[in-house]
This record gives sequence, structure tokens and C-alpha cells, in this order.
Amino acid sequence: MVALNKETAAVYLLDDDTSILKATRRLLDSAGWKVEAFTDPIAFLEHAAAHRPDVAVIDILLPEMNGLEVQARLRRVSPATQVIVLTSKDDPWVRIMAMNAGASAFFTKGVESGEFLAGVTAAADPGK
Repeated sequence: MVALNKETAAVYLLDDDTSILKATRRLLDSAGWKVEAFTDPIAFLEHAAAHRPDVAVIDILLPEMNGLEVQARLRRVSPATQVIVLTSKDDPWVRIMAMNAGASAFFTKGVESGEFLAGVTAAADPGK
């Protein structure tokens, strides 16, 4: 498997909290990732279907549909996209559902930045 380059690997963020989006984008940008951010699940899914991101970081509590539904729909339109859940509430049931549906990591907001970046790196290069 070919290792992904941060400058070419796309990381998509989906969260309805613009302050979380801004902070997460800033962190990923500073680490050299190519980032697209979305607040709307429908726009996120439409863009993902057309552009097939390498990694998607998805919140669970979203308008219109929850993050688990977004994850399921994303799997249909972009099966190779690796999903990371970043949520404010560490609900064990939601964690199990997300991981069973193929999420590569599950983080609670406020996660240490190094741990989060390591999770994104691992998701972007799942063959390692």
C-alpha cells in the first residue's frame, strides 16, 4: 500500500459547532493536512460523494441526521473514506455502534491534540 502524503490526503470535518470546526481545522492545517469543513450533513455527503475524502471527522449530534446515519451514508457514497468520530458525549452505545460500523477512532471533544493527530494519521494510512 502506498503511504498517503498529508499535502494530498483530504480530511473532511463535519460539525454543527463552528468554534469546534475552526479549532479542529486550525490544528489539522498546522499539521499540514488538506482540510475541508462542513456544518451541514447533506452538503458534506454531496461533496464527499464527488471528491471521496481519505478521512472524515464526524460529530454525532447534528441537525437533520445524526453522525451514525452520516457514517452509514458516507460508507455507501465513499466506501474507502476512513471515519473518525469526534463528539462531546462519550456514550458507550454510540461508541460501539460507530466502531462496529467501521470507524477507525472515537474521540471525545477536548482530546489531546497529539492523540487526535495520531488518530488522523493512522486513519489516513490504514495499511500501516
